[in-house]
Amino acid sequence: MSRRALAFVDEELRELHETSLYNDIRTLESEQGAWVVIGGRRVLNMCSNNYLGLAAHGRLKEAAKRAIDEYGVGPGAVRSIAGTMTIHEQLERELARFKKTEATVVLQSGFNANLATIPVLVGRGDIIYSDELNHASIIDGCRLSRAEIKPYPHLDLAALEEMLKADAGVEGRKLIVTDGVFSMDGDIADLPGVARLAEEYGCISMVDDAHGEGVLGSSGRGIVDHFDLHGRIDVEIGTLSKALGCVGGFVAGPTPLIDLLKQRGRPFLFSSSLTPAEAAANLEAVRLLEASDKLVLELWENARYFQGEMRRLGFDTGRTETPITPVMVGEADRAREFSRALFAAGIFAMAIGFPTVPRGKARIRVMISAAHTRADLDFALEVFRRIGRDMGII
Repeated sequence: MSRRALAFVDEELRELHETSLYNDIRTLESEQGAWVVIGGRRVLNMCSNNYLGLAAHGRLKEAAKRAIDEYGVGPGAVRSIAGTMTIHEQLERELARFKKTEATVVLQSGFNANLATIPVLVGRGDIIYSDELNHASIIDGCRLSRAEIKPYPHLDLAALEEMLKADAGVEGRKLIVTDGVFSMDGDIADLPGVARLAEEYGCISMVDDAHGEGVLGSSGRGIVDHFDLHGRIDVEIGTLSKALGCVGGFVAGPTPLIDLLKQRGRPFLFSSSLTPAEAAANLEAVRLLEASDKLVLELWENARYFQGEMRRLGFDTGRTETPITPVMVGEADRAREFSRALFAAGIFAMAIGFPTVPRGKARIRVMISAAHTRADLDFALEVFRRIGRDMGII
């Protein structure tokens, strides 16, 4: 392809720079943890999804090493041909027990789990009701399904019910899909309300609990456990890449549905599975959470302390109900200025702007971890206080 044909690339990159929306990607030079090394400097990490500090946990690392010795470094094939190993099936069995569901299937990522699942549930002639702030992976899965997509206002189940009433006589399958925890604001779906509407109007119910795994529910079992909705939500999507510290995604639900996904889910059929080391590390994370809720409790204690002190200082932390802490700034250029000042002072916390969040809603998204000590949080609070006042944010 000629350089002329790609001229639009330079134009789009220039626009991103001019509007302060270009994302400078920083590179970690150390293991993922409460403190990381970037550019030769040790900085406090406040933007990782490593909620429980498991990404460099000794037990997970040892499990991964043992799996390499037993199974090698790669699966060598897709799951449906020659890529399913006993370690994959063991992970799926123990994950199903942990989630209190009949079965699970593990995929390469939570993103792929949504792409695999939604087109199997619905297709052309069907309807999807999707919260307007759902994650990009849900949006892409919905588009791939070719079903009609009807977004409903964020968390507005009254509006959703009006849509369901209007479509009561329409033929075809109907799916209600929502995030469990919304990743930019930290608010939580009214999952009991979703379950009630799905049951009343004959819809399939589905929740993507990427930011609830390891965070909500008993020992971090997620939002379905948090609301005690076992058996009332048809499909649960989870990730192994955030609180569980490794990488991968999964689908949890009735055994026949999981069997069908193994027959028709395209990411399962056409992309290689998790490596043995990844599967073993994930399995060890599940076992660690089953044995103790200590890390989950520490995560929530840290979140309550940090958020309470930030609000006391005068920061707007939005509508969060979870350890996700949006520090609202407003315009993207101001958020990036704030992020750069934080980094210069020893804190790694990235700015989030359009299109990830609406224009005028840019923020620093602070991600609290069980790995943070009280001294870490106090250091962060002092830096946020000083820079916030210097910039006139508080």
